[in-house]
Amino acid sequence: MTSVIQYYGTGRRKTATARVRLIPGTGKVNINGRTMEDYIGGRPGLTKEIFVPFEVADAMGRFDVMVTVCGGGITGQVGAIRHGIARALAEAAPQNRPLLRSGTLLTRDSRVKERKKYGRKRARKRFQFSKR
Repeated sequence: MTSVIQYYGTGRRKTATARVRLIPGTGKVNINGRTMEDYIGGRPGLTKEIFVPFEVADAMGRFDVMVTVCGGGITGQVGAIRHGIARALAEAAPQNRPLLRSGTLLTRDSRVKERKKYGRKRARKRFQFSKR
């Protein structure tokens, strides 16, 4: 049995969590057992977002990507995948870490939805005020 070198990275964004495995290969992306085009659909902006860490680290087409992602919506999941890929690339080649860090790809985006407060319609919106 031959062991294949794999690099792992966990990415998070909003409420989405992505577990990413990078395997040396030709650049295929597999998300939850489906192809990237099938999973994301016709959103070219989101497709480009996934490949940003590869462009920064100059590793385009050198790894196959296997992703398990859950939680959140499609945009949050793509952000989580991007974060996980960046972490895995930093593990694969430590010399890429400063490049990925300068592109803010290793930083977890901490923005999440603000909770609704009592006495209000939403998190910040108030009910209509009537003077009379």
